[in-house]
Amino acid sequence: MIPVVLLVLLLGFAALSAGPASAPTANGAATGEQGEPGTEPGSGATGSGGAQDEAEPGSGAKPGAETGAAPGTEPGTDPGTDAGTGPGTDAEAPGTDPGTGPGGGPSPADPNQVTITFVGDIMLTRIPGEHIAKGGDPFTDFADLLTGSDLAIGNLECVISTVGEAVPKWFNFRCDPRNVNLLGGYFDAVSVANNHSGDYGKEAFAEQLRLLREGGVPYFGGGMNLAEAHQPVIFERNGLKIAVLGYNDVELRSYEAGPDTPGLAWIEPDQVAADVRAARAQADIVVVYPHWGYDYMFWHSEQQAEIARVAIEAGADLVVGSHPHVTQPVELYDGSLIAYSLGNFVFDDFVDVSAELDEPARTSWVLTVTLGRDGISSWETRVARTDDRGFPQLLEGVASPCSDGTPESGYMCEP
Repeated sequence: MIPVVLLVLLLGFAALSAGPASAPTANGAATGEQGEPGTEPGSGATGSGGAQDEAEPGSGAKPGAETGAAPGTEPGTDPGTDAGTGPGTDAEAPGTDPGTGPGGGPSPADPNQVTITFVGDIMLTRIPGEHIAKGGDPFTDFADLLTGSDLAIGNLECVISTVGEAVPKWFNFRCDPRNVNLLGGYFDAVSVANNHSGDYGKEAFAEQLRLLREGGVPYFGGGMNLAEAHQPVIFERNGLKIAVLGYNDVELRSYEAGPDTPGLAWIEPDQVAADVRAARAQADIVVVYPHWGYDYMFWHSEQQAEIARVAIEAGADLVVGSHPHVTQPVELYDGSLIAYSLGNFVFDDFVDVSAELDEPARTSWVLTVTLGRDGISSWETRVARTDDRGFPQLLEGVASPCSDGTPESGYMCEP
């Protein structure tokens, strides 16, 4: 078994030295990237969109919260504008109980703080899609945490669409449009900046943006053009404005938005810094959520660290990463938090990896951060493990290497 692990590591570090792909590459054997060309979309729960005080799972609205504006939400408005509340903002969440916080626990003592819960990759097709189509809900074990946080954010690792043709690559992920309602019951925003949002071409990506807008699920990291893709989604909670930006630098570069074509925001350090500074001028808290790194690497690359530091030095409070499909270290840099990879959240990665990687690919961290204008006051990770449906299960009583930390400690943890 040891030679297999060494082979995976050597292949990963070879990829690290080569840098992110800018053209189609065969990444299945070398990186273990998941997927299945031409996979039929799975179907999700149905329901009505829009905010409501007591939304049922799959209703298209997170209980007790209004959603922020995704870039390009309304025709004729500036990117990121929510009509009636100013550019890129949303109204204070109605129905919030000031006495409770994530998972029903106590809220921050300072009312001018927010709790934000982050999860890793959410892939709603293949095995998870089959179980969702039968009425399964992948978010049940984390429902209280997701809906009890001021904001819940994840990476949507598939394109929600019914159109387009599969792009030639090892794996293509496309899921049923009814999954928009499922996401809306739990998440305040999802990132579309990843290496699967473009799997069925520009037409499918544009349809995904439309479906998310119509379903009331804000997105970030992509748009109908380059300028819109680099706009943050901005929320207002507890008197604070929170801006969230997303980026990708994992194959294929053709997924990037053009001046007049839909697509993703690509990681370019100078552009990331400019975007963060612009977001900082509009918001009290800035979050950067990049899709980066190399598959099944348990340690972050120098490039990841460089990008994170660029973002923080430009004014970001949090940098939370996805894509490697395993967890990577969490550290504090200049008072700001960097979580290099939270791992898979909803995924059937176990069908694609070797026995040695089965457990690491099933394990993820769910990160909850409490912060305000003065920075981070506390953070905590909970351990999730995907079952044979690809659904995350909370591991009660299992301590994460990153269970909790404070800015003063400069705490750093690793898988």
